[in-house]
Amino acid sequence: MHVVIGGASGFLGTALTAHLRERGHEVTRLVRSGQPGDDASVWDPSTGRIDQVLVDRADAVVNLSGSPISKWPRTKARKAEILASRLTATATLAKAVAGSSTPTVFISGSGMSWYGTDRGAELLTEAASAGTGFLADVSQQWEAAAAPAIEAGARTCFVRTSLVLDQEGGVLALMLPAWKLGGGARLGNGRQYMSLISRHDWVRGIEHLLETDGLFGPFNFAMPVAVTNAEFTDALGDAVNRPTFLAVPGFAVKAALGGLSDDLLGSLRVVPHALTDSGFTFSEPDLPAALAVAVS
Repeated sequence: MHVVIGGASGFLGTALTAHLRERGHEVTRLVRSGQPGDDASVWDPSTGRIDQVLVDRADAVVNLSGSPISKWPRTKARKAEILASRLTATATLAKAVAGSSTPTVFISGSGMSWYGTDRGAELLTEAASAGTGFLADVSQQWEAAAAPAIEAGARTCFVRTSLVLDQEGGVLALMLPAWKLGGGARLGNGRQYMSLISRHDWVRGIEHLLETDGLFGPFNFAMPVAVTNAEFTDALGDAVNRPTFLAVPGFAVKAALGGLSDDLLGSLRVVPHALTDSGFTFSEPDLPAALAVAVS
């Protein structure tokens, strides 16, 4: 396949690009600046500029573009950037896909925040109701921006990504230094659920969506079994052979991190029903297996 990727330089995009090329696919990266080449094409989502001929020739378009949500504090300007970066990129790509004479496959990013911040122990399949809050609103508008591609008949999939585990980036890169020094700690009461997926399985999941005809709609990208924060704390300690006796009370997390504490103390128990029902098999189906790969 010839796959065009927006956001190819990020934590997930670099891994996806490398994997698809290793599997024999042709990948063209969309870049914001520099000279176009055999593997790159310049685009500008803020103005809707993109090479329509490139999209016309592609078999699939993957949208991973968006400003990081982890930067803090989330000021009014920062929130506007998070939302706008996703909507402009998605709208630009969706319109280009819709403008093709043969609408292609469109895989668009989203997040488990679509379900909100804290749903307790509720099992969140793709059929669960939408959540509320800033990130939930971002994810819902993000998916809605793909409407032109859907209306044009493109096979469109939304990837509701959970926390992705790999020591090269994401949440694990932030946690590992403390855990390796014996500073791993449970947050709050530790009973909140954490939905996770290895970066390896995330990449394989995207490949599965690209190559499996008939798949469309939302897909939760999370391991089949979510774990609690306490279970995660202990498992990561075991993976790096360090004790995890510490605990940070919820009020201390809130005092130190303000609104960001909602993301850390909230509970999302996401399950990948649509993905597994479509025939996908996880290489790292549980936390010990994922950490064995992620921290090796």
